[in-house]
Amino acid sequence: MIWNEKAECMEIQETKQLQLEKLQQVVKMAYENVPYYRKRFDDEGISPEDIQTLDDLEKIPLTTKADLRGAYPFGMFAVPSDDIVEVHTSSGTTGKPTVSGYTKRDIEIWSEVMARALTMAGATKKDVIQNCYGYGLFTGGLGVHYGTHYLGATVIPISAGNTQRQIEILKDFQSTIITCTPSYALYLAEVLKKEGVTEDDINLKAGLFGAEMWTEEMRNEIEKRLKLDALNIYGLTEIIGPGVAQECMEKKGLHIFEDHFYPEIIDPNTLQTLPDGEKGELVLTTLSREGMPILRFRTRDITVLTRGKCECGRTLIKMDRITGRSDDMLKIRGVIVFPSQIERALLKIPGLEPHYQIIVTRPEHLDELEVQVEASPVLVSDEVKHVEEAKRMIEKRIHNEIGLRVSVNLVEPESLPRSEGKAVRVIDQRKFD
Repeated sequence: MIWNEKAECMEIQETKQLQLEKLQQVVKMAYENVPYYRKRFDDEGISPEDIQTLDDLEKIPLTTKADLRGAYPFGMFAVPSDDIVEVHTSSGTTGKPTVSGYTKRDIEIWSEVMARALTMAGATKKDVIQNCYGYGLFTGGLGVHYGTHYLGATVIPISAGNTQRQIEILKDFQSTIITCTPSYALYLAEVLKKEGVTEDDINLKAGLFGAEMWTEEMRNEIEKRLKLDALNIYGLTEIIGPGVAQECMEKKGLHIFEDHFYPEIIDPNTLQTLPDGEKGELVLTTLSREGMPILRFRTRDITVLTRGKCECGRTLIKMDRITGRSDDMLKIRGVIVFPSQIERALLKIPGLEPHYQIIVTRPEHLDELEVQVEASPVLVSDEVKHVEEAKRMIEKRIHNEIGLRVSVNLVEPESLPRSEGKAVRVIDQRKFD
């Protein structure tokens, strides 16, 4: 089932023509109404009239999160303040947050792309959607909420946390679709099992999981434990929120809604644009937003773009699941390591729980990597000899995956912290040395 067949199944040439027309409009609007962009264009000696083809987008300077923070709070808005009907922000955990402003038309676009995303998960007007993303300044909760209304389904605006209440609602309201972070989905599954709630007691058929990086192995674990289709959703506050891209039931990449968001892949080191099929950093340009048009935003997310008609019938360009971020790569003894590589190795090993933390230290001028991972109750209760054998086997698996020797610490079940939002996987203590 497809929500907007005209937009989602457009021929490539028709898509490119639409994108060019929208791009020229949004570049002109940004130049005329956002002082930041006017200065950047003038400094580079370019004008909106220079954008005659989609390839000309490369002439435009990249926008970074630091640029948006520098314009805090409202310096990136392209419309008068009385046309802004809603404001969201990023978490702001590493400084001033980035601010995102929406006009009424922007909210309509957001609602529509989220309706498309929910439809990819099989949602219809008959579904009950338990929305466990946080409401408030975070875009997750309200993005799903608007999309559910646009679709005409029933939304349960339960927000994040309060796990006992979540489980009660799952059982009593017979929710059919759940939206939350993948780490919280695993935690819910753990508590459901502990409470003796079986698959016969709940009615979930699909989940939209995002807001953090997760692997195919994590998907398999969630699907096995919750007996649903676990689908990847992608978005970011700076662009619109959730609903930039969504995985369909084929589970072979996320469809980008490219009538509203223009994607590029760049080499994060040289900043040169890469062709489809090559791995690099995703860069996004908004094509439809009025309140805050964003040109060539560096997402820092590492992925690949591929084109071709999907078996679901959509022709939208696809992005692979995010394998890491260009700004959270760990450089350990000269080797680049992504947390996803360690997760992939861990989740292939029986007897381990899908809960882990990576601790980086530098005790004597040399980086050390420790992986703490929860063992199953059976493994923990086993003989010490077998536990030591298991540790060595895990260390070998991780070494094969990342090319570095690490120290593995098997910890008691349920001893690592659980997250009701984004999971904290890496604790880098080197900055405190």
